[in-house]
Formats: sequence, structure tokens, C-alpha cells
Amino acid sequence: MNAEGTTERVLRLLALLQRRTSWTATELAAELRVTDRSVRRDVERLRALGYPVHASAGVGGGYRLGTGTRLPPLLLDDDEAIATAVSLRLAAGGTVAGASEAALRALAKLDQVMPPRLRSEVRAVAGATDTLVGPSTPVDPDVLLTLARACTDAVRVRFGYQNRDEERTVEPVRMVATGRRWYLMAWDLDRDDWRTFRLDRMHRVAATTWRFRPREHPNPVDHVQRSVTGTPYRYLARVRLHAQAQRVRELMPPQVGRVEEERDGWCVLVVGADDPDWLAAQLARLDFEAEVLGPPEVRDAAGRLARRLTAMACLADTARPDVAPGPEGRAMSGDDVENNGAHVVQSGTFLDNTVLEQHCPRTTPS
Repeated sequence: MNAEGTTERVLRLLALLQRRTSWTATELAAELRVTDRSVRRDVERLRALGYPVHASAGVGGGYRLGTGTRLPPLLLDDDEAIATAVSLRLAAGGTVAGASEAALRALAKLDQVMPPRLRSEVRAVAGATDTLVGPSTPVDPDVLLTLARACTDAVRVRFGYQNRDEERTVEPVRMVATGRRWYLMAWDLDRDDWRTFRLDRMHRVAATTWRFRPREHPNPVDHVQRSVTGTPYRYLARVRLHAQAQRVRELMPPQVGRVEEERDGWCVLVVGADDPDWLAAQLARLDFEAEVLGPPEVRDAAGRLARRLTAMACLADTARPDVAPGPEGRAMSGDDVENNGAHVVQSGTFLDNTVLEQHCPRTTPS
């Protein structure tokens, strides 16, 4: 076989080793349509190029691609190349400090070696796509890597948190990315409980040599979501919405609120804020029939919002002849709405179009 044929076969061998964890020599020989001896020679060629191909004998033995001290070239099929390019473009707008520049450099290298047909497809996706990057706090990539290894190796981690001088020691379980921020779920040895930590608030992060046996733990995504939607806020509202839970989840990012299923087309949204009036205004924008289950401060804020908006609509029409008069022949005011529309205030149902029609009725002009 000529040199070109040998090179092509070695590349095929590399692709096979990347596809599966372990291969026997017989299996590789069958795939490549060569002898076992040729497989062994090709394995040696890969090793000479820097690919760490490990071999083990006996039952269950075979060849596998190990981890090397440097990154050798990778073989990607068409789908993998396109997926990698698109992912790198998304990473260019990510929240890991320095990752944007690294992603762009990697994308430039990938674009350079892509065949024209794939390059045109990737550029078509890029040309038709924009990334909306919201406000975020960048995370130190060294912190990210240290915590990732600690989670995998089950070793304790020490770090300072926020601006406090105290040092925290935890057993890390999982990192959760919400799109804007990164969080670590870990067992806090000092608090003797599960805790959630923002990576951008951690400093002096160091993995120890103390290994631990992983504890039974809650679902990391659910735990972090409960922590970030409720714990940081002064008011935690529960709002019953006449909408399918999936529809509300599409409108409410998981780092903002938690949605619980209910029967008959209803669901419960759990969302927090420090200002109940601001929270009531945001909930009203969801445009669903709603009832504030609690706390009273948010329910009262919903009532205030309903009165303000109804009064605003009514007062704007005081000079118009098609506005029905309120009590004593005057246009209905916010106080009238409070008295006549008590069900709106007491139930905590947010303002919708029917409220305005009910409290500011209009005759149809001829």
C-alpha cells in the first residue's frame, strides 16, 4: 500500500478510537479490512504522532485512546464540525472570563481547515444568527476548572466568599449555569447543610487533598433554582396563574421563578423580589388570569396597581361624553374602584382588560 493509503487508514483508525472507549485488535482489523499485525503497526504510527493509545491484554482488553500531555489534532465528521463551530460562536458571548477570546481563536482555526462546503454552511448559520447577551458577571476560568475537578474527584474545597474574611470548606457536588451566572451546589461543613454559592463571589479557591464519600443529595438543578429564586429576596410570592405550566416556563427563566403544576389548566408561580410593588407590576405583564396566594404585602401591591391603572384610564376619559358617570354623576375615580371593585383588591387578581370595561363602562358611539 502506498503512503497515501497508509495515511488514510491511520486517520480512519484514529476516528474509530475516538468513537468508542475500547476496541480489540480483531474488531479494528475487521473495520479497516487489514490484518491484526497492520493494526499494531498503525497504532505505533499514532503513538509516534503524539496520540496516547493504550493497550491492555486479557479478557476485556484492547486498544483505547488515552489522555495525553498535549492536545493532538482531532477528527470531526461534518455534523461534529458544524456543532463545534456553532457552539464556539455561542461561547464567544459567554460568562467565563477570557473564554470569548479563546472561542474566537478556536473558531478561526476551525474555519481555516474546514472544507468549503462546510465553511459555507457554518457561515450561513452565523450570518442568520445574532446572540442576545444579557448582563452577567464573568467567572474566573481557573475557579471553574478547580471546582470541576473537585466535583469529579470528590475532594473538599476551601475558599473565601463575598467580602467576608471567613473561609468556607465544602464538599462540592455540581456546578449549575443559569445563562447569566454560575453556581456551585455543595455540602457546607461549617453549616452542616446544602448551600448554593455564586462562582463570581468566590475567591482564593483551592482544592484540598481530603477526599470525601459523596452524600445523598437533592437534584442540583432544582436545589439551585429554589435557592436563586427565593432565598436572596425579602418577599417570596406564590401566584396562581390560569395557564399551562409549560407556557409560563417559556416566559419565566428558571433563574427568575419556579413553576409548579396544578390541575385544570392552572399552575403556581413562585418568584421573589425586594419590592412588592415592582413584583406586582412584573407579574401583571404576564397577561394571565392570576391570584396572589401570598404574602399579604404582594397581594396589597397588586391591589394598589389595579387601582392606579384603573384610575389612570378613567381620569383620561373624564372630558369625553361617552364615559359613563360614577357615583353622584362624576367620573369614576380610584377611590370608587377601591370600593366598588373590592373583589379585585381582595382576591389579588391582576388587572386585565375586563377590569377596565367593568369599572369604566362606555357606550358605543352612534
